[in-house]
Amino acid sequence: MSTSPDPQLARWQRFRDNRNNALAAEHGWLTLTSFQWLEPAPSPIELVPGLWSFTEDGGRPTAVLTARASDGLVFVDSGDAVDGTFTAELADEESLNWVQSGTIVVELAMRADRYAIRTRDSASPTLTEFRAVPVFDYAPEWVIDARWEPYPEPHDVPISTANPLVDGVHRSAGEVVFHRHGHEYRLQAEQGTLGELTITFHDETNGRTTDDWRKVETPRPRPDGTVVLDFNRAINYPSAFTPYGTCPMPVRGNSLDLAVEAGEKTPDAA
Repeated sequence: MSTSPDPQLARWQRFRDNRNNALAAEHGWLTLTSFQWLEPAPSPIELVPGLWSFTEDGGRPTAVLTARASDGLVFVDSGDAVDGTFTAELADEESLNWVQSGTIVVELAMRADRYAIRTRDSASPTLTEFRAVPVFDYAPEWVIDARWEPYPEPHDVPISTANPLVDGVHRSAGEVVFHRHGHEYRLQAEQGTLGELTITFHDETNGRTTDDWRKVETPRPRPDGTVVLDFNRAINYPSAFTPYGTCPMPVRGNSLDLAVEAGEKTPDAA
């Protein structure tokens, strides 16, 4: 009897290790402790010092921060003290880890054409108590040969996000088509700059053993249009771990009448 490990299982275990290590980053997704919109008038915000606001002088929204050196804020990129009034500009969907106060990094974000800040605290219990995301056992039957059917041109589809005040856009580039139990399924996908595909989907495990939706990524489709869809690599969006995410929901139609018992479970699963 052969005792050599299954190469596919070994690759998946490395994927899981890398995933858990990434989530455990010092100021990563597990450290979010607030989401706060900036107001036009300079105002204090929760958890960090300073006066925060935005202005639209000149036609382009600009975030504004005023603080004194005695407030203890420093710029993340340089470590210099924040002493005076400073501005930053972002395009929609951009983010910037701007300043830090003790264990808290303040992320400036532009969402729905409005400025917001998220605090990222490396002392957050969500991070300090994290060990690993619960997952289903590796299931070879959920590694599926699929077909990529690109659209003539990608098109934008309005979607909701984990934050009801933030709308999103799904740039649908085509459909991943696969068969299961004799039925054909089609899922719209976004395509990255290197040709990789990202599929955000619902399935019948949602709300029971998994979060309300998940995503799975595939490599670039082969020249003949075939692609491997490995649901063992389905992962949670940050909004599964924190109420302060603005993660995209699935586009309409990306709901499977299947229980995809593979990949990540809800973070509080036993």
